[in-house]
Amino acid sequence: MTIKTTHVGSLPRTKALLEANTQHANGQISTEELNSVLESEVAGVVKRQKDIGIDVVNEGEYGHIMQESVDYGAWWFYSFTRLGGIEFEEVSTLDGGGQRLSTPGNIVLTSFEDRRDRKVFAGAYADPESGIYTGGEMTEAPVFTGDITYIGEQATRTDVDLLKKNMDAYGIEDGFMPAISPGSAARIQNRRYDSEKELLDAVADALHEEYKIITDAGLTVQIDAPDLAESWDQINPEPTIADYQDWLQLRIDAINRALQGINPELVRLHICWGSWHGPHSTDIPFDAIVDQCLEVNAKEFSFEAASGRHAHEWKIWQDGKLPAGNVIVPGLVSHSTNIIEHPELVAERLIRFAEIVGPENVIASTDCGLGGRVHEEIAWAKLETLVEGTKIANKHFGL
Repeated sequence: MTIKTTHVGSLPRTKALLEANTQHANGQISTEELNSVLESEVAGVVKRQKDIGIDVVNEGEYGHIMQESVDYGAWWFYSFTRLGGIEFEEVSTLDGGGQRLSTPGNIVLTSFEDRRDRKVFAGAYADPESGIYTGGEMTEAPVFTGDITYIGEQATRTDVDLLKKNMDAYGIEDGFMPAISPGSAARIQNRRYDSEKELLDAVADALHEEYKIITDAGLTVQIDAPDLAESWDQINPEPTIADYQDWLQLRIDAINRALQGINPELVRLHICWGSWHGPHSTDIPFDAIVDQCLEVNAKEFSFEAASGRHAHEWKIWQDGKLPAGNVIVPGLVSHSTNIIEHPELVAERLIRFAEIVGPENVIASTDCGLGGRVHEEIAWAKLETLVEGTKIANKHFGL
């Protein structure tokens, strides 16, 4: 047995796919024509992962639509078309610009533009030459106005079928597919439900259908849950850790509600602090939330471990925190820098984790999705160095 390699999901979209997504959105091509392009491009991205040496592959999140090569939000935006009960309204008419969820007690999740990190470094965020990508402006925003249902069955089945077809074609045994967490999907305005718990429960029940489609196919469902860590920076004023943990528990419970009846062996939880390329000076420490994250009924736990703000947090695993039978999936290359990590650095990081929890309990990965965050040439080079570093680590352990 060797230490396997994987990644967090999003891979660079091809020019053909970006163009097809735009043409479909503009009514220039049919859904059937879009799916034909999707089928071809998924085949290519699965083969490229195989050729590089990635062991646990996905379809690049190609079914999560992007129209631009730089797009930090496709992991979230896709849910707007897979959940019923959503309508779009002019941002100018919505409190907080359409991206705000008021919560009980001392916690208020404000708009993305009102992050505390942005206040500390207001000049840098305002300077277009600083290199901090803050995303485009929204003219319309989603709002929960009716009962939340799941309407994405066909789209998810298409994603699953294309991945499985190409895994079979290239002799790949292990695959995964990302899907949004209930707490992240609920981060839009709500006019339908009277309480936050009621809202989270409704979203969880709907997303259960997506998780089940993925796992029924024998694939691992990766729950993309940046809401667990990233939201801390989005709360003004800064709460106490205890208040945040209470707020967090609602989201942990919602994930487990959505996973009812699903085999934990086919579940990976992804935790991150947001993929935008900012200072991240106000990130919550991992050790403040890790115990609650480990309550999720998942076998695998994916987290940032290569970024300048979180690479030091490998130490939290030294006290035997990882439950028996679970696996950590640390990021060993970062999505937030153009620097290509050296294979020896990747190996050093991986060996450190493996010596703490055992080589059999580690899968080498990326901090977050690379597609839409770094240039495609850099993204693929990072995956290549991830594989090379893992080979060094495997040799170190005689695997």
